[in-house]
Amino acid sequence: MPLSMAKTGIINQIKKIGGKEETRRFLESLGFVTGGQVTVISKISGNVIVNVKESRVAISREMANKIYI
Repeated sequence: MPLSMAKTGIINQIKKIGGKEETRRFLESLGFVTGGQVTVISKISGNVIVNVKESRVAISREMANKIYI
């Protein structure tokens, strides 16, 4: 299931990062790695604010659809 469909406040484990190599590298630099934990804090107009590696990160719906939990 993509991260964009996750419920807020629940800790999820990242199973896979999709997309092009450039996109995967960008998400990895933000802390989104396979096996890592991510929690959705809020959703605003499809964009998602998440807690990953003790940091809050805002990502677009397109990016959230590339992260599978």
